[in-house]
Amino acid sequence: MSVPQFYPWQVETAREWLGAQQRERFAHAWLIHGLAGIGKVEFARAAAAALLCESPQGGLACGVCSACTWYGSGNHPDFRRIRPEAVALAEGVLEDALDGDMEEPAEAGKAASKRAPSKEIRIEQIRSVESWVNTGTHRGGLRVVVLYPAETLNTISANGLLKVLEEPPPHTVFLLVSDAPDRLLPTLVSRCRRLPLATPPANVALPWLEARGVKDAAAQLAAVGGAPVAAARRIEADLPVRADWLDTLAQALARGQAPDTGALVDTLDKVPAPEWIDALQRWCTDLALLQAGAPVRYFPSLAEPLARVAARASRHAVADMARWLTRQRMIATHPLNAKLFAHDAMLRVTAACLKAA
Repeated sequence: MSVPQFYPWQVETAREWLGAQQRERFAHAWLIHGLAGIGKVEFARAAAAALLCESPQGGLACGVCSACTWYGSGNHPDFRRIRPEAVALAEGVLEDALDGDMEEPAEAGKAASKRAPSKEIRIEQIRSVESWVNTGTHRGGLRVVVLYPAETLNTISANGLLKVLEEPPPHTVFLLVSDAPDRLLPTLVSRCRRLPLATPPANVALPWLEARGVKDAAAQLAAVGGAPVAAARRIEADLPVRADWLDTLAQALARGQAPDTGALVDTLDKVPAPEWIDALQRWCTDLALLQAGAPVRYFPSLAEPLARVAARASRHAVADMARWLTRQRMIATHPLNAKLFAHDAMLRVTAACLKAA
């Protein structure tokens, strides 16, 4: 394994941030935040490598020292990752997510297999790190903890972490990564220095995607709001720029007609609810932008039918629909009757878009 590298659009920020700070005076906790899909976790992991490196070059990891070799092989004793079991499983590694369990890793793995993987960072993980940070460092330098997504801390684990940060252990740096810092405890945020990461401009993101062999890179980038890592992951998952059912919905509403709700519901029944709700939220954003006289952001190829829908629909109805979708996104992973849920959503979208301004 190799040491994680910063993405091209992150290198300058990383050099300015890491190179200008004296390690012995480096802030003990940082909140790294920005748009989902721009590579924040990768940034934090590359930053951890740089902080642990024993011969940094311009603030970045050298990649060849003993610390970098250990980090690259996943064995650095002064590094920990904290994330939910479900995230670890998606990444293909369970053991790291179970670091906080009181059980031995093998027993913890058996326990995890008997229940659904946790989607939250649990208090056991925080307690495990709390005991670890109160021992001396193995390499005589810094100790680094990368925690993500920070918004998956539940109330108990967030307060446990707050306790650690209120009395920061020496020679320890916490890197918290979040897509939505407004969902964190204000007291927890107040204990961190904030490091916002900007969304890379298209003239940087597009060449990176094209170099990876991505076709329709501009459309793919637009579909995820300009986040190149998210676009690359969609390509790896063989996902289209947009689902066919969005085209069907847009074309019918552009003609001032209600779509075939039954057919749409049958299609959505095969799609995870968070996925189709997310698509509808982006679709609504494009409608609202057109109604405000701005160009679409997510689906440029649907600009013409969406413009006809936007011209007819009530702005208040579109705004109400967007708020409703936001509320539904929060419960989309709860046990629901998927078909009834999709049917209700399609009826609401149709009513909002056919309601005259």
